[in-house]
Amino acid sequence: MSTDPSSLAYRLITGPDDRSFCERISTALDEGYVLHGGPALTFDGSSVICAQALILPQAVATSDAAVATAIDELDTELALHGEVIK
Repeated sequence: MSTDPSSLAYRLITGPDDRSFCERISTALDEGYVLHGGPALTFDGSSVICAQALILPQAVATSDAAVATAIDELDTELALHGEVIK
């Protein structure tokens, strides 16, 4: 499993519905990505094209924690000024 800090938190892999596409998804799963929703399929007139979103759970958790911290800090700052948010 990859722990490369430069890895993208979100990836959208697209391509023809073939073995190569499945191998690319499998490689991403081996790197620690998880599927995000189901695949999307379309037909371009000659072949089926797939799209699959993947996310790194650690990156999403870090992002969620940063948002939660920012909201807590905002709530604290507003409370200091006597304002209440409901």
